[in-house]
Amino acid sequence: MAQPASSGDLLEAARSGAGEQELLDIDLPTRFRAAFTRKDEVGLFDGQADKDVRRSLHVGEVDMPELAPDEVVVAVMAAAINFNTVWSAIFEPVPTFAFLEKFGRQGWHGARHDLPYHVLGSDASGVVVRTGSGVKSWKPGDRVVISPSYVDEEDHGSYDDGMMSETQLAWGFETNFGALGEFCIAKANQLIRKPAHLTWEEAGSTTLCAGTAYRMLVGRHGARMKQGDVVLIWGATGGLGSFATQLVKNGGGIPVGVVSSEEKAALVRAQGCEHVINRNELDLGEQGLRHPKAGRMLGEAIRRLVGEDPGIVFEYLGRETFGASVYVAKRGGTIITCGSSTGYKHEYDNRFLWMRLKSIIGSHGFNYHEAVEVNRLIGLGMIHPTLSAVFPLDEAAEATRAVQTNQHVGKVAVLCAAGGEGEGVDDPALRERVGEERLNLFRR
Repeated sequence: MAQPASSGDLLEAARSGAGEQELLDIDLPTRFRAAFTRKDEVGLFDGQADKDVRRSLHVGEVDMPELAPDEVVVAVMAAAINFNTVWSAIFEPVPTFAFLEKFGRQGWHGARHDLPYHVLGSDASGVVVRTGSGVKSWKPGDRVVISPSYVDEEDHGSYDDGMMSETQLAWGFETNFGALGEFCIAKANQLIRKPAHLTWEEAGSTTLCAGTAYRMLVGRHGARMKQGDVVLIWGATGGLGSFATQLVKNGGGIPVGVVSSEEKAALVRAQGCEHVINRNELDLGEQGLRHPKAGRMLGEAIRRLVGEDPGIVFEYLGRETFGASVYVAKRGGTIITCGSSTGYKHEYDNRFLWMRLKSIIGSHGFNYHEAVEVNRLIGLGMIHPTLSAVFPLDEAAEATRAVQTNQHVGKVAVLCAAGGEGEGVDDPALRERVGEERLNLFRR
């Protein structure tokens, strides 16, 4: 018979590698610690220039929700900060409570999410501790990473591509009970086997950005990069850019990374990217990449490095860079975009698009198959984490502030239930073959 227990008992058992029955013998706690925003603070930053997320992101106890048949409870060992956590914490462009309210109108399973608080986070690694009655392929004790693509398997659109489902949501952004807590709730079709050679914090910081870059560059819904393709990568040391650089290199392409400092240029070169452009050396003045000649100057810099225009432009910065992206892509080339971190309203000269037969492809997230495929590459030691900093759960707001103010490279992780950094490695031999230098490149 299960014995009354605190959340610490179950977390300790999960950390120590307890088996299925041992985990089931410990009661699931009714409350646990997590990082969350509050609905009554939605107007907190009205009229303010610096929307400091440290004021809106709180850490405290929340209620454990009832489990749906297709869901699991995961003891979260580590999570990561993505830019959607920043958006959530500044309540822009739309307060995420609007998403929870909409979800809440979909019946009992959705109503659980419509709460006066929102537990955030879309990247996690951990241990399954409970499964719903309809879960067939996972059991307590399984060590997993979690895909943020939240798909209704009863939506027919998901059978062509999960991202084409009208009901597809971003877990921990458009749903509640996300990654930034001691426990999280996920659907069974979000789970992926954890790469055995990675620590909890490394594994918990890869899936969202690696999966997004994989769909954009490799998957059949994106640019479908082939060997020898020249790929321009904006923000090559960022969370997305750092994985894009590796995927291009690993797939036989020629990455050209754009960065903003010599320190970042050195980091990109250490990843194996031979061709790097420091945007601050383009002499564009105060207008930066919105300068009328920015595209021409960038194109000349690219041709000096590789002798041709890029066939693919990996774009997620948006307003500041999009005009230059359209200009520099070669005739018949592709600009693939998954975001607009510098602004949503883009301006570009359409003549350079239509007269040179270029294409713009919108890409959002990734489906379950793509998530599994990119994690397979990570598990084989072909693609590596780009983790640069680790914070404890109590400092989740500080971690989010670091991402908000761009005071980081690669990925920022948060230890939730793990006892410390460096835990969770199940295949030390593979780790040794891959090498600590590669695995810790962004932490040097």
